[in-house]
Amino acid sequence: MNYRIIAYFIGRILRLEAVFMAPALAISLYQGEHAAAAGFLIAMGALLLVGVPWSWKRPENRSFGAREGFVTVGLVWVVVSLFGALPFFFGGGIPSYVDAVFETVSGFTTTGASILTEVESMAMGLLYWRSFTHWLGGMGVLVFLLAIVPMTRGSGASLHLLRAESPGPQVGKLVPKMHQTAKILYGIYVALTLLQIVLLLAGGMPLFDAVTTAFGTAGTGGFAVKNDSMAGYSFYLQTVVTVFMAVFGINFNIFYLLLIREFAKAFFNEELRVYLGIMLGSIALVTVNISHLYPSVREALHHAAFQVSSIMTTTGFATADFNLWPEFSRSLLVLLMVLGACAGSTGGGIKTARLIILFKSVRNEVWKMLHPRSVKLARMDGSILDEGTLYGVNAYMAVYCIIVAVSALLVSFDNFSFETNVTAVFACLNNIGPGLGLVGPMGNYSAFSDFSKLVLTANMLIGRLEIFPILALLMPTTWRRG
Repeated sequence: MNYRIIAYFIGRILRLEAVFMAPALAISLYQGEHAAAAGFLIAMGALLLVGVPWSWKRPENRSFGAREGFVTVGLVWVVVSLFGALPFFFGGGIPSYVDAVFETVSGFTTTGASILTEVESMAMGLLYWRSFTHWLGGMGVLVFLLAIVPMTRGSGASLHLLRAESPGPQVGKLVPKMHQTAKILYGIYVALTLLQIVLLLAGGMPLFDAVTTAFGTAGTGGFAVKNDSMAGYSFYLQTVVTVFMAVFGINFNIFYLLLIREFAKAFFNEELRVYLGIMLGSIALVTVNISHLYPSVREALHHAAFQVSSIMTTTGFATADFNLWPEFSRSLLVLLMVLGACAGSTGGGIKTARLIILFKSVRNEVWKMLHPRSVKLARMDGSILDEGTLYGVNAYMAVYCIIVAVSALLVSFDNFSFETNVTAVFACLNNIGPGLGLVGPMGNYSAFSDFSKLVLTANMLIGRLEIFPILALLMPTTWRRG
């Protein structure tokens, strides 16, 4: 284990986080929010105090393997969250540090679960930072570093960091150099974010609201700057957000294929077709189920499309209290929050790609039982799925189920309803935010004890990093030298 290079990368990220706080500090100073400004100054000072010494000199030993990659990614996400909570705590926005960490982890992991009962009373600088954590966490903190600064040459650091941080069963290169791959991904990400901001401004949304809403949509996070989430905005603005939530739930490799005019590969991508098919089918089913609750089918379709897009992409914005919808629609939304978006997107959940691979794996097992002497290979987009990928997906699902069961049991000590406990775990582990019961779209997580909040905070980190980087931190063999 090369501890020195791990510390070096963490130090660089902490320095970068201090820079990212500068716009929020500027907003607080402009608005005369002195407490919030002081909070940002304290946090930035602490980040530089730790980050500069750790990253001042590039280590001589630059070896960087898969183990260093998993450990670096896991530690970075924990550390940036602990420091990122300081502005809320010292700025007076959130008096409890546990609550501040919960809110910050929810931001960076693009979960959108909140302990705030009155969002609009928070300082604008803190609200900006809260939403910006979504945007930064959506594509990945380390992916951003890879996009702006080439890593240590010949060490393999870029590939190991990208694979450990990026969501999905497998991560590959768009171009030969990982640095260029990261730049392409963030270029697409920035372009789509700016396009959404322009369309929101065209619909009359205030600049601050447009920027923070675009941050929450792009990162599929869901932190809103209004107490009623998106319910108070016009149908046009809600429709723009509906479309962009669905767009950011698509694998970014698809956008790259479109850029290089590989239209056939993009449009016939198996995961994309299943993702859109499930989304459109769910919208139709929910529309029929809730049509009696609204004056017209058009309005029912509008709210159904928004909530299905929001839940399936694990964004978490709301235009209606779907906690009051019929049981069929509520149950379908819970299934969608578990499924999630595409691999390689900013969305959470188990990912559509894993669902496809699981179905193919089960189908192959049944075929082998019926035809013991035959050989049938699982394929996806024409390529053979190797045993490592199949095993990885099965292992992921097994550990996922164990984490859900243990977490639901632990938070049950707070004595809330089964519906609240289970959907809270699902909402945090799948990085969605709202669940059902007390944690519905018009509720929040403030009623949970500090212990339960820590459990759910761990769920958010585990879900965003797709389990294994966090589990790697807990295994003693990870830390052995050699």
